[in-house]
Amino acid sequence: QVQLVESGGGLVQAGGSLRLSCADSRRTNYGMGWFRQAPGKERDFVAAISWNGGSTYYADSVKARFTISRDNAKNTVYLQMNSLKPEETAIYYCAARRGLGLGVLGNEYDYWGQGTQVTVSS
Repeated sequence: QVQLVESGGGLVQAGGSLRLSCADSRRTNYGMGWFRQAPGKERDFVAAISWNGGSTYYADSVKARFTISRDNAKNTVYLQMNSLKPEETAIYYCAARRGLGLGVLGNEYDYWGQGTQVTVSS
């Protein structure tokens, strides 16, 4: 069973930065993604990365500010978030998918972490 554990969330002022990490319990080398869910809203796609890190894809709202990366030797995926906005306050989840290619929909992913809270103050 794949277990994903996120870390790195916290409180940051608007315009600040955070780096989230997602540790995979096994060396699955699956495609990975980050999603977020704000209170009272649906879960939204943020970014995805292929199994070898060769391909990435971002939601339009985070392009040029967020960077997804991975270190397969450490079984870890990262999300560097810069220039954060208050409206990006949410629980951030990482997810893993067995399928090929990049996934942008939640139902394309097979395993989910418990999430990490990111709060951006104005």
